[in-house]
Amino acid sequence: MDEDVYCRLRRFLDRLPSGFPETPDGVEIRLLKKMFSPEDAELVMKLTDRPETVSDISKRTGIDEGELPEKLEALAARGLIFRICREGRRLYQAYHFVIGLYEFQVNRLDRELCELFEAYLPYIGLSSARLTSQYRVIPVESSLPDNAQVAPYNRIREIVRKETVISLAPCICKKEQELLGHKCEKPREVCLMFGDFARFYIDNGYGRSIGADEALRVLDRAEESGLVLTCSNARKLETLCCCCTCCCPTLRNIRKLKSPARYMLSYYQAAIDRDACTGCGACADGCPMEAIAEDGDVRQVLEKRCIGCGLCVSRCTVGAISLRALPDRREGPPPTREAILDIIAAERGIERAPVA
Repeated sequence: MDEDVYCRLRRFLDRLPSGFPETPDGVEIRLLKKMFSPEDAELVMKLTDRPETVSDISKRTGIDEGELPEKLEALAARGLIFRICREGRRLYQAYHFVIGLYEFQVNRLDRELCELFEAYLPYIGLSSARLTSQYRVIPVESSLPDNAQVAPYNRIREIVRKETVISLAPCICKKEQELLGHKCEKPREVCLMFGDFARFYIDNGYGRSIGADEALRVLDRAEESGLVLTCSNARKLETLCCCCTCCCPTLRNIRKLKSPARYMLSYYQAAIDRDACTGCGACADGCPMEAIAEDGDVRQVLEKRCIGCGLCVSRCTVGAISLRALPDRREGPPPTREAILDIIAAERGIERAPVA
């Protein structure tokens, strides 16, 4: 009976936008058993992927309204569903596995969960490779030209200064790799959340509340440490991670490929002025994708490898490197996280619940 519950839960999660693919050896079922009790699974499958009030969930499912708040709060506290607050009311929704339920396990990680996730990771990666990305690289601010042609959604420091609810959490990728015996020496408390995600992290104790000034200091520390900034692929900022190539599963794996730029959404690419370049190699030393190579006495950018993070620009002491906007990315990202999920669902031929 329990096995049937987890098989149904797998199918349920696979019908959410980012999917939850089946595997030949059933590692995804073992992962679900690790995270969910059978009772958890049954209740989660009664939710939709849109936020609903307790009253609406009760009316739709027939579950007694008096029983629901405590049960839903318990699920939210363990990161098995998502919760937002609107006008003093709490709304709950089923949420996809990545980016989502797994990241919410930052306080529940143990070695077994890490091993299961690592075993499942290739299947998740393959299933999402051709879909619209949930996140993108955003350049470090110091790498961008100081002019009005840079779109506001690419000026990370300006965006952060306008945010009012911000949380700072430990990087789950670094925590996972440490539990697996691969401790990273890069800064660890570097995951920033904003708005609904920040409130969720703060309320559940996944992260702590900080102000914009401290968030900007985190960005300074990230750039000094050579971390790549990746944010939610929307004009409205909700998540911002500071990633290294040894722990972030995406960067870690695309770095092994010949053309990392194909698999990481970015709006920029580095370019080197050959006349100004001295060939010192400082830019290559700081490039996370090994996208800068020798070209005689100077350096050149390997376009298929460059993900437009901008870390090379600040390391060039003679100003020979700049970021150039990619001409085929002029439209910009979707407005919100929900819009991204709508696009991904359509690409997979999945119908989402109607907007309330």
